[in-house]
Formats: sequence, C-alpha cells, structure tokens
Amino acid sequence: MLTADDPLPLVPHRVLIAGVTGAGKTTLASRIATRWGLVHHELDALHHGPKWTPRPEFLDDVRAFAATDRWVTEWQYTGKGTDKILPVRADVLVWMDYPYPLVRRRLIRRTMKRRILRTKLWNGNVEPNLWQALWVRGDENILDWQKRTRNKWTDRMPHIEAEFPHLTIVRLQHPRETESWLHAQASGTSTAPPKRRSRDT
Repeated sequence: MLTADDPLPLVPHRVLIAGVTGAGKTTLASRIATRWGLVHHELDALHHGPKWTPRPEFLDDVRAFAATDRWVTEWQYTGKGTDKILPVRADVLVWMDYPYPLVRRRLIRRTMKRRILRTKLWNGNVEPNLWQALWVRGDENILDWQKRTRNKWTDRMPHIEAEFPHLTIVRLQHPRETESWLHAQASGTSTAPPKRRSRDT
C-alpha cells in the first residue's frame, strides 16, 4: 500500500476513490479527472432518479463506463453490485482515510448547506429538511449512516488488497497529504519504475 510520498508505478487510466461519506470523494475525483485527462462518472448521478428513486439502469451504466479505457469514479453502492465491476477494471484505488472528526465536520457542513439552501442535486432531487438530519434516526439519516460506516474501509482494505492484487492502492490520511500527492502528480514526480508495495500500513 502506497502513501502520499511514494511514487506511482504507473500512469493511472481507471481510478477508484474510496472513503467514508463526507470525505470529499467527488471533489477529489473531479480534480483527478482534470489532472490525468480522465472522464469523471459520478455514481450518485447514475443511481438517483427523480424523487430519489433508484434508476433501474444503474448497474448497466456502471458496466458501460467501466468497460471504457479512461475514467475515475467514487466507490459507492458496494452492496448493490459495484464491488463486482469497479475494482476489477480499476488500476488505482485512492483511499481517503481521513480522521473521523474531520470528515464529521465536513458532512455536517455539507448537509446544513444543502438543506438550508435547498440545493438541487441529481435529477432535480433536494435533500430533506434540516430537522430530518438533526432528529430523525435510521438508514435515511446521512449523519447516522456516516457514524455506522466510519470503519468500513479500514475493515475492508486487507480483503481488497488480497482479492484485487492488480490494484495500486494509495492511502491518504489527511487533506494535507492529498494536496501533496496531487502536487506530485502535477510536477511529474509521481511515476517511477514499479516497486514492491508495503503492507505494513
């Protein structure tokens, strides 16, 4: 597993971004798309139809773009079939393993902004009112969801390494590391001859 300081052994063509809800996966995916000239496919936009109804074409759309040569996307909807498609085709996995207090603040800020401003999201959807986020408990509460799944990727990563040995995994543990890593890509110092990946992180 690589860190922000390690050179990449390849120029990425198909990139997955993993991380807890609120880490900033979509923003990073957009920046990576610009950096390497990739196409950003946002999974939320493919999944959510009008009135938050899941689109029946979702997995077909994921399969279609995953079969192409150059893309970046967020690794989400792991319980709905993306695990069988995206990591098989990706060559680089970027893991945003940020401190929980940081991602918690990010999600609270994002949730409040979207709900107070009634921001239109995918297919015209608008998140429920702020009262729902603050007081309603359960699967529909994104703040609860983040708390319940905060350790998801930490628990899964050893299994991902074993199941998909072709993936180059980069672990970024703070936004400062992400900025340093992106700067290295821009400066051309991020690619080097293949090196053995350390598993002691």
